[in-house]
Amino acid sequence: MTATDPAMTALAQGWCALSLLHGRIEARVERGLQRRHGISVREFSLLDVLSRQHDGEGGHLQMKQVADAVVLSPSAATRLVTRLEERGLLTRYLCPTDRRGIYTDVSEAGRTLLEEARPTSNEALREALDEAKEDPELAPLARVVEDLQAARTG
Repeated sequence: MTATDPAMTALAQGWCALSLLHGRIEARVERGLQRRHGISVREFSLLDVLSRQHDGEGGHLQMKQVADAVVLSPSAATRLVTRLEERGLLTRYLCPTDRRGIYTDVSEAGRTLLEEARPTSNEALREALDEAKEDPELAPLARVVEDLQAARTG
């Protein structure tokens, strides 16, 4: 396969379109969250991931799992957790069964902020997808995102 191979070019174009859609969505959501709630997309995502933890088997995430879920390195995720903890949005405590483990939970202030910010995030996502559907290159990808959501709720 060469660099000018039509199949490779189509694959690269598809990747570029996906990257463009992601960037547009993230930028739109970021602007809305920053403007209305003073948090970033990463902060919102981290609060969202941590809010889904539970006390049952496997209910608490290790930092590597948290980092993977918010697409950050473990060290960057740890720094983000520290910043949110300093703002009173997260709390850390020792694992009751393994004193070496540290859990992170969303505080009441964090839960309140998350619930206030969720509609903003959803609205910005909807706007970005609607805009993307007007672009012939991005429309198929926007529909796939909507189809994934419909498959989960239907």
